[in-house]
Amino acid sequence: MGKALPTSQRAYQYAKEQILDGILAGGDLISEGTVAAALGISRTPVREAFLRLESEGLLRLYPKRGAVVVPVSAKEVETVLETRELIESFAAEKVSSLGPAVLGRLVEELRDQLQEQRKLREAGDGKAFVAADQVFHQLIVQAADNPILLDLYAGLRDRQQRMGLYAVFNDSDRLRATNHEHVELVALLEKGDLAAYRDALRGHLRGTRAAVLGFQDRSIQPSTDVD
Repeated sequence: MGKALPTSQRAYQYAKEQILDGILAGGDLISEGTVAAALGISRTPVREAFLRLESEGLLRLYPKRGAVVVPVSAKEVETVLETRELIESFAAEKVSSLGPAVLGRLVEELRDQLQEQRKLREAGDGKAFVAADQVFHQLIVQAADNPILLDLYAGLRDRQQRMGLYAVFNDSDRLRATNHEHVELVALLEKGDLAAYRDALRGHLRGTRAAVLGFQDRSIQPSTDVD
């Protein structure tokens, strides 16, 4: 049997999953007592977990009162998508320069992902679709064979997961559009039309931006004021 996780790590993972999976939305309150009761542990390790989540920008703490989930801001959406565009555009150019064998393997992997995404879209499984979406884009960055670039991209994972759930939340049209845009990206990558690929990627990310911000505009966020 594997060694049991420290209680502070369990609390950290539990609370973080609640946030990244959209169970707790921006502006929602979360208390040490609630997490402690859910996991059957004391409040001390939960407090440690909350401090870690605060350092990651996911929680805003109010001593002796609880914590509030920090909403995804418009600025964060803009900066994450700008960074993605830079990394993913460069990765596509780099892969194209590595020769037809490398590009061919990548296209084959991406097409497998497209089939998986289509199944998830038809099943209406938004959460699994978001995970598949992340795999799709990461495959392109990974194929560029630049570990530092891949590490930079991996650093966006949590933010992408949270934003991705907002983008497709109960939105079958966005699921369909995303799937279609991925098909177009693969076709352009295989063709070697990098200028068109960059344009299509930019349009794809703009669609994500509009969906995320549109979801937030439609949502009624609880007050972040804790009296």
